[in-house]
Amino acid sequence: MAQTDKPLLIKRYASRRLYNTETSDYVTLDDIARFIRDGREVQIVDLKSGDDLTRQYLLQIIAEHESRGENVLPINVLTDLVRSYTTQATSVVPDFLAASFEMLRNGQSQMLENMTRANPLAAMPGMEAMRAQQEAFVKAMTGGLSGGSTGPAAGDDTPGAQSGDDAGAEDENLDEIKKQLAELQEKLSKMDK
Repeated sequence: MAQTDKPLLIKRYASRRLYNTETSDYVTLDDIARFIRDGREVQIVDLKSGDDLTRQYLLQIIAEHESRGENVLPINVLTDLVRSYTTQATSVVPDFLAASFEMLRNGQSQMLENMTRANPLAAMPGMEAMRAQQEAFVKAMTGGLSGGSTGPAAGDDTPGAQSGDDAGAEDENLDEIKKQLAELQEKLSKMDK
C-alpha cells in the first residue's frame, strides 16, 4: 500500500462494484477485510452521491464471516447490541465498545512484546537443570513414549509387561532425576544465603 497514514479510498460504482483508487482495480469484500487485517484503514464512498458507506460494508463483512461459521461475536453480545439500539443506552455503547477493543489491542500488543523479549526466567541459575529434570521425569513416567502411558510395572507377568532391561533403564532414569533434583536443591539453597 502506498500511503498507510491516509485511509484507503474505495469507491462504489452504481453497479455495486468496489474500486480501489490506489491500485486502480476492483476489489471484493474479502480484499477489504484483508486490508483491514493488515492494519490499513479504509473508507468506502458512493461514487455518485459521495455518501460514506464504510460502516455498512464493515457490518456486511462481519455478517459474512458470522454466516460462514466464523463466530466471533457470541449470541448474548449480538442480542445486547440489538437491544442497545432500542434503549437510551445507545450513547454509551459505542464508547464502551471502542474502549474495550482498544484495551484488547493494547493487551495483545503487550503480550506479543513480552513473548518476543528474552524470558528473564531462562537466565536464572538452575533453570536449565530444572528443564532437563522435567524432561527426564516426563520421559521416565511415559516410558520414553509420547502417549503418556506409564505401562505395566516392572515384574508384571501379564502379556506386554516390561522386561528386566526396560525396568533397569527406568531405574537409571529415576536415579538421574534424583541426582539432578539434589543438585538443583543444592543450588537453590546456596541462592537463599
